[in-house]
Amino acid sequence: MKLKTKIIVSFFIIMLEPLLFAGIALNVFTKYQIKMFEKQYGIENPTYESLYNTAEVVNHLTNDAAEQVKKIADTQPWKFQDIAYLKSLNEELDKMYSYLLVQEDDEITYYGSDAYPAELVQKLKEYDDFNSASNDGVYLGGKIQALIKQVNFTTDDVRDGRVYIVSSVFDVVPQLKDLVKNMIAAVVLILAITALGLTWWVYRGVISPLDKLRTATRKIKEGNLNFSITPEGASEIAELCEDFEDMRQRLKENAEEKVEFDRENKELISNISHDLKTPITAVKGYVEGIMDGVANTPEKMDRYIRTIYNKANDMDRLINELTFYSKMDTNRIPYTFNKISVTDFFDDCAEDLSVELESKGVEFAYSNYVEPGVLVIADAEQIKRVVNNIVSNSLKYMGDGRRKRINLRVKDVGDFIQAEIEDNGRGIAAKDLPNIFDRFYRTDASRNSSKGGSGIGLSIVKKIMEDHGGKVWATSKENIGTVMYFVLRKYQEVPVNE
Repeated sequence: MKLKTKIIVSFFIIMLEPLLFAGIALNVFTKYQIKMFEKQYGIENPTYESLYNTAEVVNHLTNDAAEQVKKIADTQPWKFQDIAYLKSLNEELDKMYSYLLVQEDDEITYYGSDAYPAELVQKLKEYDDFNSASNDGVYLGGKIQALIKQVNFTTDDVRDGRVYIVSSVFDVVPQLKDLVKNMIAAVVLILAITALGLTWWVYRGVISPLDKLRTATRKIKEGNLNFSITPEGASEIAELCEDFEDMRQRLKENAEEKVEFDRENKELISNISHDLKTPITAVKGYVEGIMDGVANTPEKMDRYIRTIYNKANDMDRLINELTFYSKMDTNRIPYTFNKISVTDFFDDCAEDLSVELESKGVEFAYSNYVEPGVLVIADAEQIKRVVNNIVSNSLKYMGDGRRKRINLRVKDVGDFIQAEIEDNGRGIAAKDLPNIFDRFYRTDASRNSSKGGSGIGLSIVKKIMEDHGGKVWATSKENIGTVMYFVLRKYQEVPVNE
């Protein structure tokens, strides 16, 4: 759920939920109080009005008492002069939230209230006879707020006697007070539960995810990226968590790439140092031999100089390889693409390889099955680098104890030209074959380090072929040999419609 939607829902919950549950609570409490009202006061079929129309309730409660007073007035009026009787009658009325007031010839002779009801007495003087006003009594408003029932009596001593049953409207129904108290308590409870529920909802949807993000930020600040964040909460917060998790993963990948890059650089420096040290040591040795006069014949001098030249070429090749690697790593390889004749190009490569391999005692065979007119769009220098790197890698890991042999075949395979360079070396294990074009990958680290090599030759081959829109792969059988393949797309003229 969106945060905006949550805020809107929270607003309506705050507005409507308390009203709804307060209404339910009022209905429940009212029904309960009505039942209690019916049970306590004996009112048949009381209604909701019975709770707040206290005058009706008072009238009903005091009906029996009024009938009893009328009966006494008719049969035994002298009892209204008996204080003991009046007290007992007043005690009964007190249970009905009423009290007794007796007047004899304009004089108040008894009142059951705790204090003399002066205002009520003054108000009573304004009426001649309540009996003529209503059979159910008269309601006095203002400050008095009471229901008055009057019964007249006469005795030998009293000409105009009056007995008043005074019922307080405020005190008559304690259930109404209980209802109000219960409703206040219910409303407070409903508001508290609503506040707690919304607080928990907002906390779970907003605050809790933000706390997790803050904790994650601290971990990143401390350099710890080995954790994960599960998206949760409002949709905006969940999206923020997802973005934060993506950022963490990228930071972790960058950190791992940096570690791997540093490791590769150290390995590259180590490999280049090893490869440079070998020819430099050889050059120094042969130069010292010349300086010491060891090369004392023209044949020895020629062999020493050729060896020095070859070692210098090896160093130059290593330096070029390192330079190319730095450009490859920043995607700044300077390609010069031209239309190249496949036959002419590979014939030249084969001639150069033949001379080089023959000097190293390696048999070389070349076969070209491509028509003379076939062209490709390529950088001749970089494709030659591909061939030389593959041949150099083959020579390095060909092994001893057998007649070394390398074959170069060029074939026409439809829209592509396919070159195959085959050796009879010790081969590559099947588990290592998919990784040989990765940077610094070694099938046998101990043996490879002894052979030298920067470890980037085949990765350079892969990069060049990908940039030419071609591809490179290999097949191999252990103790039999390896075949390296690479393909280039043919150049085809596009006819122009006139």
